[in-house]
Amino acid sequence: MAKKGVRITITLECTECRTNVSKRSNGVSRYTTQKNRRNTTGRMELKKFCTHCNRHTVHKETK
Repeated sequence: MAKKGVRITITLECTECRTNVSKRSNGVSRYTTQKNRRNTTGRMELKKFCTHCNRHTVHKETK
């Protein structure tokens, strides 16, 4: 059984690939990471490399 802790696993998704359907190839760039629920209560945004856009773009936390 999983531990009930403060750290949770989240998914980060590329905002460029998600919004531009014509520009999108076979998928959307996604990363998984962990965050501390107490320190970061809002949704996380990080600049990560998108393999579909071939550049660094903003990745936002999804549900």
